[in-house]
Amino acid sequence: MVSPKHIATFLLGAAAGYALFKYNSMTDEEKEKLYADLKEKANKMKDEAEQSFNKAGDYFEELKTKGSENMKGYMSEAENIFNDLFKKKPADNNGTSV
Repeated sequence: MVSPKHIATFLLGAAAGYALFKYNSMTDEEKEKLYADLKEKANKMKDEAEQSFNKAGDYFEELKTKGSENMKGYMSEAENIFNDLFKKKPADNNGTSV
């Protein structure tokens, strides 16, 4: 039985074979131009990834500082809410809490 995995493998193999055929039919100048284009695109992707990595670090640091400042403003209120919610209620005359 042919599964989608087999079909995908066949298509990838066919694409790789065609790419090899196309590369072998190129002139040396075209091969050099292709190599230069691929190298340029790879460098652009690398630079974008490095910039994104640096921005992510800055973003998380900003989130940490701003988040902690915001939580300080709400923390006292949250603490009071939780204290009111979970404090033991006084028992009535029957021994059950009200």
